[in-house]
Amino acid sequence: MGKLNPKQVENLNEPGTYEDGEGLRLVVKASRSKSWLLRYQIAGRRRDMGLGSYPEVSLKEARLVAAGHRKQLANGIDPMAARDAQREAEREAQQAKEAQRVTFQSLAIDYHTTHSSTWSEKWRKGWLRKLELYAFPAIGKLPVSDIETEHILHVLQPIWSSKTRTADEVRGQIEQVLDAAKARKLRKGDNPARWRGHLDNLLSRAEKKKARKREHFAAMKWQDVPALMTILAGHDSRAAVATRLMIFTGARAQMIRLATWDEFDLEAGVWSLPDERMKARKAFEIPLAQPVVEMLKQLLRIEGSPFLFPGQGKTGAIHANAIRNLLHSLGHDDVTRHGFRSSFRDWANERTHYPREVCELALAHDERDQTEAAYSRSDFLEKRRALMAEWAQFITTPPAANVIQGDFKRPKGAPTGLA
Repeated sequence: MGKLNPKQVENLNEPGTYEDGEGLRLVVKASRSKSWLLRYQIAGRRRDMGLGSYPEVSLKEARLVAAGHRKQLANGIDPMAARDAQREAEREAQQAKEAQRVTFQSLAIDYHTTHSSTWSEKWRKGWLRKLELYAFPAIGKLPVSDIETEHILHVLQPIWSSKTRTADEVRGQIEQVLDAAKARKLRKGDNPARWRGHLDNLLSRAEKKKARKREHFAAMKWQDVPALMTILAGHDSRAAVATRLMIFTGARAQMIRLATWDEFDLEAGVWSLPDERMKARKAFEIPLAQPVVEMLKQLLRIEGSPFLFPGQGKTGAIHANAIRNLLHSLGHDDVTRHGFRSSFRDWANERTHYPREVCELALAHDERDQTEAAYSRSDFLEKRRALMAEWAQFITTPPAANVIQGDFKRPKGAPTGLA
């Protein structure tokens, strides 16, 4: 039998705590609001569990609820933990219900609306058009929570051999939309549209390689790079800094995107990449020209992120297309990120006297055979440092000041080493 009765509960207005028994108590606050509390112990720890406000929860109801929780305690169950688990399950059920209402097509259109303002007109129209042609007919009406690998293959397999480059672009777009779905908690698990370690085991890698070779990595003329660097220097976005670092160093876009602060020794002016970060799976050091060091010293570090260029995606790094999107927004959808390596290599051919092997190693291309490499183990770091310093000086000099005269020319027929 409890200590309180309904009339007492109704008339209690003095602030304080009033015991009903077996841990159930009524708490009256200075504002005269009243609420029920169950105090109990489990595993030697005291816990106070709210049971609701009075009069919404009556004395009789509070006793019944408290009795139910005491039964849980008798079975070794923590009532608060059980309630939290139930609420989490209800939240997940609600999210799943909401996810069923969000189709791939609606989320893709929303993604396009949100992000396309920084894209070039050509890329903005083409992005949505490719999905309309190839993805929406197959998966457009599916809830984003239901899309699995088999659905992605249903989209890609019919065009993988005949339109490999387009198919890979569509794959990347689907991956972006499904990443956005996960960020909105509309789906769980790995992204079924990811390439590395997943679709590369199900679709022909050879076709993708052939498509990349046919692409030829459209490059900007080396004479035009200083003008672009001047424009980029006027942008304060991390994508602009990432683009400048890529052009300064001749590094691949993926090397830039996943660059971490612990790889850089700004005092020594060296960027040291471990073997797992290199295409050839061989550790590599990139000398940093003084303008690069100064640029990175001014770049703010984001607390909690190891990356120079943090992002919101699964990797925690800047989006894979951030540099490309920036170039497109500046009207340069006619060049590729990889093409700037060709721009550097053409400049080195036409404007410098550095040996071919030094220029190639600047791009992490070691063309020496095993015997030659065994006797010549130098990575030409200091020679590459001088070369990259000249490149940095050239691309940071205003275009009008880059007067071309007495340029060094290679003998007719000499290879350029472009790759």
